[in-house]
Amino acid sequence: MDIKLVRDNARERMKGFCAICKECNGVWCAGQVPGMGGTGSGETFKRNHEKLKDVKVVLRTLHSVKEPKLDCELFGEKLSFPAMVAPITGAKFNMGGYVTDEEYSEDIVLGAVDAGTIAMIGDTGDHNCYDSGIKYLKMTGGKGIAIIKPRENSEIIDRIRKAEEAGAIAVGVDVDGAGLITMKLFGQPVGPKSLEDLKELVNSTNLPFIVKGILSPDEARLCVEAGAAAIVVSNHGGRCLNETLSAIEVLEDIVKEVGDEIIVLADGSVREGVDILKYLALGAKAVLVGRPIIWGSVGGRREGVQTVLEGLKTQLFQSMILTGTADVNKVDISRIRKV
Repeated sequence: MDIKLVRDNARERMKGFCAICKECNGVWCAGQVPGMGGTGSGETFKRNHEKLKDVKVVLRTLHSVKEPKLDCELFGEKLSFPAMVAPITGAKFNMGGYVTDEEYSEDIVLGAVDAGTIAMIGDTGDHNCYDSGIKYLKMTGGKGIAIIKPRENSEIIDRIRKAEEAGAIAVGVDVDGAGLITMKLFGQPVGPKSLEDLKELVNSTNLPFIVKGILSPDEARLCVEAGAAAIVVSNHGGRCLNETLSAIEVLEDIVKEVGDEIIVLADGSVREGVDILKYLALGAKAVLVGRPIIWGSVGGRREGVQTVLEGLKTQLFQSMILTGTADVNKVDISRIRKV
């Protein structure tokens, strides 16, 4: 299976939900939430794409970097390259229903392991989605991370216990899901978390706790104060609030504020391996990949997910050689320019 076959299959199977555009810029799918697009006019989704494109890498070919180091370690787990599968659910109402949520969970958890990395399983209004993810985490001995919607703390803690029983590497809450339309449609309240709420959640488990959906240095500082192990700089793919900043715009400032005290991850419009290098150069330790993984599952199931991840890894390897970058753990800002 190759990436062209995966994308061609996905395009046919996701008609009306995703056109698998040559340039995935959020234009075709604008406003499709539920669905694959950005909320409102889709400007935040579009901005994620545009601002990432405004970061360019600096070509370097006079050096000795021929076999760059791609592997890294996060939460005690060795990864073949610094990319993980983002937490996504709602196969029926977001992706068109070619795969079920259980099949999607199977594909991402097992496909990620096949590629030498891990997946984050997600949570939504349909309880079966989270339970499906937990099922496949158990199957792999816990090779993955459970990310939970910002529900009432008692409900989150119940889900943390399930993740613990499955042997999950880490747990977390995607606080940027506080205004998700899909949760409202299921009649399940979600909302912001106070510092005290966050401290309660962090202290409820011995697992590393991740806060996903941070876009400002001051909230990153609150996560450090709460004792979180990591944050994900993210605006939820532009699917919650229109007219927000993109992760790539605020990442450097957040890393300057807390990067020595907490693990900083990031996501937003990662489509090629060179995009990973951009995020690393701005201080992220790893990235989350979303939309291409959906294409992988729909277009080729478990093997399709592995194919997508292996393709990103190969592209990152090439990008590192052509920028003189020797180690993913030591990428500095001189590798890029903002235009």
